[in-house]
Amino acid sequence: GVVAHFVIMPGVAWLLCQAFHLPPEIAVGVILVGCCPSGTSSNVMTWLARGDLALSVAIAAVTTLLAPLLTPALIWLLASAWLPVSFMELFWSILQVVLLPIVLGVVAQRLLGDKVRHAVDVLPLVSVVSIVIIVTAVVAASQAKIAESGLLIMAVVMLHNSFGYLLGYFTGRVFKLPLAQRKSLALEVGMQNSGLGAALASAHFSPLAAVPSALFSVWHNISGALLSTYFRRMSEKQDRKVAGQQATD
Repeated sequence: GVVAHFVIMPGVAWLLCQAFHLPPEIAVGVILVGCCPSGTSSNVMTWLARGDLALSVAIAAVTTLLAPLLTPALIWLLASAWLPVSFMELFWSILQVVLLPIVLGVVAQRLLGDKVRHAVDVLPLVSVVSIVIIVTAVVAASQAKIAESGLLIMAVVMLHNSFGYLLGYFTGRVFKLPLAQRKSLALEVGMQNSGLGAALASAHFSPLAAVPSALFSVWHNISGALLSTYFRRMSEKQDRKVAGQQATD
């Protein structure tokens, strides 16, 4: 699942940039979101889809821990043809944005114990509001550019996300994994940590480069919810088929 995530999404991003002859800033933005770790909402979508939640959490955790090394390395490898890319600057930014909060959270849990549990119920709402603010700021800063090429970027984002789901699911089929694990692979490969992508693009490239991440952030939650609903119905049909066979026996 981890290998599929870091091969499929960056590879599809690069192919889409080539196929659509995207301008440099947009191309870098598409590749950047493709090189990010697994999305934070993919675990919820997997649970709704009745997928393998343990596998989903494991893939999300490992891709996040590998992100400080693999994300800047992949961006440097795939995006340097369009714009200059600094591996070390991206590396330090991802450490600050991804790993530092995890370390601080673990330390807070250890030192404060029960006192932090009151904040746990509120923090998911804080994170959602923060992502909405980031996306709003990115879109507002690039309003004119979005008006010019917004439909093209949206089409690329939708294709990128869809190929991620499709290729993730068929990777599971190639390795003959059960249905629940194929669902997890589809959602973990197709959904990206686009909030991280928007932050990196804004900090190291331009507001326009952050637009693909901003649009991906909105779209993958819509498509993920639709796909998880479809996957859940697949499980229900399979359950009814098994129950029917048992009744016949």
